[in-house]
Amino acid sequence: MKGQSFAFKHTTSQLFFNSRFSDIKKLTTIKKTIFITDENVFNCHEKKFKGLTTIILKSGEDQKNQITINDIVEKLIGMQADKSTILIGVGGGVITDITGYVASIYMRGIAFGFIPTTLLSMVDACIGGKNGINVGIYKNMLGCIRQPSFILYDISFLETLPLSEWQNGFAEIIKHACIKDAAMFTILQQHTIEYYQKNKKEVAALIERNARIKIKFVQTDEFEKGERRLLNFGHTIGHAIENQYDISHGQAISIGMRYAAQISESKIGFTKTEAVIKLLEKYGLPTTYTFNKEKVAAAIMLDKKRKDKLIDFVLLNKIGKAILYPVSVKDLKKLI
Repeated sequence: MKGQSFAFKHTTSQLFFNSRFSDIKKLTTIKKTIFITDENVFNCHEKKFKGLTTIILKSGEDQKNQITINDIVEKLIGMQADKSTILIGVGGGVITDITGYVASIYMRGIAFGFIPTTLLSMVDACIGGKNGINVGIYKNMLGCIRQPSFILYDISFLETLPLSEWQNGFAEIIKHACIKDAAMFTILQQHTIEYYQKNKKEVAALIERNARIKIKFVQTDEFEKGERRLLNFGHTIGHAIENQYDISHGQAISIGMRYAAQISESKIGFTKTEAVIKLLEKYGLPTTYTFNKEKVAAAIMLDKKRKDKLIDFVLLNKIGKAILYPVSVKDLKKLI
């Protein structure tokens, strides 16, 4: 089994595209490996975990908190996990965030890897080394940047995903197209979710294309001081809505991208707002939502990208070309 190595400032990660879950035995010593997953993944794929040491968490974003971290650490101590132990997160973004965070702080750092099981985690959440937990309604307020030793892709996990999770993942795929890949934007306009669900080779190629887009951003700017911040297109308003309402990440980011496109039109003359909206809607994503402007503005004030009264907002010059543009919080309130 041959992986592809990607170098970062302090480490190297290997990505294994088009692999199988069982290939994990070629990468780790199973006796020294502990798998972290959630109830949904475990119940759908119980046979895969037979004979493996596994910590099973409840499912959902509300598990990304300090209580869960403490519980996992106590279990690791009980299992006599040490510096030679490797943690492997098998799941979506919640599981990979939690696994990476625990591995980064347990005994001041042990090795970890990911097996993403959702489209969203395959193209976005498991890539880039961001690991963290929420504090109340504030997403990823505690965390670190530390790269996994490897990411293993088994697209058979996608077969058990509901439609809503495919839509969730396509929000980030469309985001990548908007900020960096105009050709992919055109390809997406020509297809549908149903097309990708039926064509395994096409979805595998799409996943790899998006993973490589994000990896390039991270290699250039691992600690998010410059260009990597372009990956936040749609996320400033999207996260603020997601923090306040019972709405999925992909849905929130889709709404955020609509606003970001409109703000791009208002501020720098972007001319393809309708094309962005149509593409999002084609993939079953919402582009409007009724929300309390004051609550969302208050959440934006705690956004990590805010500097005093300015937000480094990601805008589009054109499809495939994004820039950072300072927008005042006051202006943002008017624009939303």
